[in-house]
Amino acid sequence: KEQPQEGEVMAVGKGKRLDDGKLVPLDVKVGDRFLFGKYSGNDIKIDGEEYMIMREDEVLGVLD
Repeated sequence: KEQPQEGEVMAVGKGKRLDDGKLVPLDVKVGDRFLFGKYSGNDIKIDGEEYMIMREDEVLGVLD
């Protein structure tokens, strides 16, 4: 079985927009450490730094 990977939230968006137009705030915040699956998110590179863009529903859990 695959082990989840660990990351840190560097930035968050405003939230998720529902079909009825309402904006639902995110549960994660900048600085949170979290677990995610191996094939989650999309890798990007900005100014030589590697980041991953991920939807909140791809987060497996937030670490204390």
